[in-house]
Amino acid sequence: MKKKLQVLSISLALASATSILHAEGNINAGKQKSESCTSCHGDNGNSMVSTFPKLAQQHSSYLASQLHAFKDGSRNDPMMSAMALPLTDEDITDISAYYATQKISENTLPVLETDDEDEKPAGKKETIQSIIAQGSDLYRNGNLKSEVSACIACHGPFGEGNKPASFPALKSQHADYLIKALTDFKSGARSNNPENIMHMIAKKMTDQEIKAVSYRISMMK
Repeated sequence: MKKKLQVLSISLALASATSILHAEGNINAGKQKSESCTSCHGDNGNSMVSTFPKLAQQHSSYLASQLHAFKDGSRNDPMMSAMALPLTDEDITDISAYYATQKISENTLPVLETDDEDEKPAGKKETIQSIIAQGSDLYRNGNLKSEVSACIACHGPFGEGNKPASFPALKSQHADYLIKALTDFKSGARSNNPENIMHMIAKKMTDQEIKAVSYRISMMK
């Protein structure tokens, strides 16, 4: 009897594990299904074009929510909406699971363009280090005066995000993509997130703050 109970316990454990794996997606299937994504997002989710986001090491729950949003039209992008439309729920789960297991690549230090330096008042030369320092302060402390919330509250001290809450990981993301995303949140062009949290935050940010925090996040490892 005791042996039968042990066998039953093992069987239930294996069944439970199988259910969990199925819920999290099939990574091998996801790799195959992601082939159409590689031209923009790279072979392993590390895009070579800075305006296309890196998907590697992103939480599967967040990736899935965004693909569903593209599919149902609550998030609009001509290219991504068309790509997501034919995907089944299983496809989305598998693709998200695959990218979540890939390691995100590190970025090189951003190069400050001449136009950026010209925007500063005479005698106050801006350096990439000073921009990143400003971004670091904003990420950790926010801006009390303008009521900009600290990024750390939702995205973690190292930009690791929050998987249960589907808050995305941000570390080592392309600065150019982050600038575009925050600018779109600010203008309302992108507003599919729950309760429009990012729109409420980004609309209070200056362009300089958006650039600074984006550069800082791109350097997180």
